[in-house]
Amino acid sequence: MKLSDFDFDLPDDLIATRPARPRSSARLLVAEGRDIRDARVFDLPDMLRPGDRLVLNDTRVIPARLSGLRRRDTAQGPTEARIEATLLGPRADGTWAALIKPLKKLKQGETVDFGAGLTAVLEGVADGQGHLRFGLVGDDFDAALARAGAMPLPPYIAARRPADARDREDYQTIWAEHSGAVAAPTASLHFDDALMQALAARGVDFTRVTLHVGAGTFLPVKVDDIRDHKMHAEWGRVSDQAAAEIAATRAAGGRVIPVGTTALRLIETAARETGAIAPWQGETDIFIHPGFRFNVTDALMTNFHLPKSTLMMLVSALLGVDEIRAVYAHALAAKYRFFSYGDASLLIPAPTHASKAT
Repeated sequence: MKLSDFDFDLPDDLIATRPARPRSSARLLVAEGRDIRDARVFDLPDMLRPGDRLVLNDTRVIPARLSGLRRRDTAQGPTEARIEATLLGPRADGTWAALIKPLKKLKQGETVDFGAGLTAVLEGVADGQGHLRFGLVGDDFDAALARAGAMPLPPYIAARRPADARDREDYQTIWAEHSGAVAAPTASLHFDDALMQALAARGVDFTRVTLHVGAGTFLPVKVDDIRDHKMHAEWGRVSDQAAAEIAATRAAGGRVIPVGTTALRLIETAARETGAIAPWQGETDIFIHPGFRFNVTDALMTNFHLPKSTLMMLVSALLGVDEIRAVYAHALAAKYRFFSYGDASLLIPAPTHASKAT
């Protein structure tokens, strides 16, 4: 298929820059095959059955945006430059990969002072990314980063406003536990305590997995034939307990419903080798597009995605290309709010579509 098959025109005023309050008051488009109806996220218990299992990504977003000063002594006297860094993830040698702007104003071996006791030395550059070694480690690093950093809002929000104190709560799920993501699993941002209690009362079960969402989730697809696209890799883990819970639900006839494309990509990775869910840990670069056979996923809760993105390809693989076109046409006409802080959808493929996936 061609990249243009996943394009659509999105008015700027439908891009959400703040989430709904309360979280579960966001709108929810429910699509069962070609049947589309409008609801609210707090209606989700009515859409699910006792014995269904929601799979939740418990990654925690780190305040990965940093602003600091590089100071340098020159023949003309001391100079300084403002350096912006967005952390992308830790490396095996203890440094952090980061996008640094302007990179040309920072030489290898120079130090950036980000404030709050947090400093870093540029140890190398590769593939346009800087490798920063921080002067703190462990809990001391986490504490200093929390003081100095800002939440790494997606580019389409950051272009409209800077991150602020509200984003530290808004851009984090209520079950966030394991630090490491530089982007939120945004479908999960719609859940609050009241909704979780209502789902539990309905008889819906929950399983947690971890996938540290990377900045690559926002990278554009640059090839016309989508089969030539190379996916970015992200680290994830499906524990023994998580795999057992998901397998038990499938054996009992319940539906496995990931909340967000990150959880979906992870559990399908964990089932890729044998076709059955199994414990798994490592980096996944799974690319899900039309023609993919889903081994674990029965439905998906997700937000509305960027045109021509790999996530548009993923939802098209699950529900059907024509069905997703109808979903997005409805969402645009009904003025649903798009992207990370926007509204949600519940996508339930028709059995005939699921059986055709190969």
